[in-house]
Amino acid sequence: METVSEKFGTPMPRIGDQAPSFKAVTTQGDIDFPKQYAGKWIILFSHPADFTPVCTSEFMTFASMAKDFERANCQLVGLSVDGLYSHIAWLRTIKEKIEYRGMKNVEVKFPLIEDIKMDVSSLYGMIQPGESSTKAVRAVFYIDPKGTIRTILYYPLSTGRNFEEIYRVLIALQTADAFSVATPADWRPGDEVIVPPPGSCGVAKDRMAGGKGIKCYDWFFCTKKITKQKIFDTIQKKKKTRKKK
Repeated sequence: METVSEKFGTPMPRIGDQAPSFKAVTTQGDIDFPKQYAGKWIILFSHPADFTPVCTSEFMTFASMAKDFERANCQLVGLSVDGLYSHIAWLRTIKEKIEYRGMKNVEVKFPLIEDIKMDVSSLYGMIQPGESSTKAVRAVFYIDPKGTIRTILYYPLSTGRNFEEIYRVLIALQTADAFSVATPADWRPGDEVIVPPPGSCGVAKDRMAGGKGIKCYDWFFCTKKITKQKIFDTIQKKKKTRKKK
């Protein structure tokens, strides 16, 4: 079987790589990816097929959270190997007929890529032959405003994604960039963040002595508090700055 590397001459994209570029037809018109979204975060995600129950639940959830992602300067872009008319019919069905977990009349306004020839899904490693050779798995790519891939998530066909986690990862990445920190296990905006390791014995000693809003569990493991309000104010400020440019 021909591998992705053999087909395109490049390996599957990895964290830290520039997002592979492509042009495609979508439910919101033609796109030039990721070029036309420069300056924004992008979440590119795939789903196995239109008119399937797990995918329907996911699209309704993503569309219902669209404003949260927009406020975080993030563009959502979906993909499956179905055709444009199938996409349009499915999204109309979601809006006009499906009510699920209190969600109804849900309109999907973000672009959904037509990928009948599986060019884009193969380019991004979304086709996993061990799972299916004719459907994309549930892949999620986080791409930053400079076009760099920052996080990759993969789920099998049978498992719906946790969209609160998808959103949490986005905010964690933006927090790490904005404040030069890391985020610990189960972090949520407003929780303590991890400050970079000390660069000298003197700094380590000062940290252990306390002060400057830093709490140390040991010399290498120190945290500080950044309020949820400060995080989101910073995200909004960066969003407005990019728009002016």
